[in-house]
Amino acid sequence: MSQFGPIDHAPAFESRRDVAAPDRLVEGTPAFQTWELDTALAEAGKWGKIRTGIWEATPGTTRSMKGETFEFCHILSGRVEIGEEGGETRSFGAGDSFVLKPGFVGTWKTVETVRKIFVIAS
Repeated sequence: MSQFGPIDHAPAFESRRDVAAPDRLVEGTPAFQTWELDTALAEAGKWGKIRTGIWEATPGTTRSMKGETFEFCHILSGRVEIGEEGGETRSFGAGDSFVLKPGFVGTWKTVETVRKIFVIAS
């Protein structure tokens, strides 16, 4: 098995479909699709699992709480506004990248249907 590979932006396999949990829903009726591409156990540091994939969401606003999770995001298409509780709100679109660090609490507003690459360490 190869230890490296490209990230397919439009996987051919079926996605996992979800909706916002009632306690996280702020506004709208966002629907989510997740194509989990790979999972690996971290061999160093405190992370137990690393996951990568493609995630898509339709417009709406949800409450985001990362807990002990670290997430890197790279926006492929669409537009989002991320607001940190007690802090600023920033907009991101195609080509933008950002991280949500452990302890992040705020809102994730999908303005236009968004598709992103994610890398999550938990």
